[in-house]
Amino acid sequence: VQLQASGGGLVQPGGSVRLSCAASGVTSDYDTMGWFRQAPGKEREFVGISSRSRRRTRYSDSVKDRFTISTDNAKNMIYLQMNSLKPEDTAVYYCVVRYVYTVAYYDHRQYVHWGQGTLVTVSS
Repeated sequence: VQLQASGGGLVQPGGSVRLSCAASGVTSDYDTMGWFRQAPGKEREFVGISSRSRRRTRYSDSVKDRFTISTDNAKNMIYLQMNSLKPEDTAVYYCVVRYVYTVAYYDHRQYVHWGQGTLVTVSS
């Protein structure tokens, strides 16, 4: 399984950016795709996931109402639309995929397959 994230860069506070992630080498029966992030000197943090079996998305409180996850299952793609960005959103963003849904979807240790990460810097 390979995950390729793209779309990061430098964004001004209050701005928007859209991240994309393409999954290759996955079989069609995967359940969950999602995003985590890691800021310098901090632990890896849950951002959001989309579950096919549950037909729902879940977000962390820190990004809810600002970030939106969408997927294109036919292309094995996941997107992260990030609006109203804040300096504290600065981080490397990683996409993940998991074949079986877990109630602990917010725990980075539940995921084996990770992308290489794309850096988003929010600064004026």
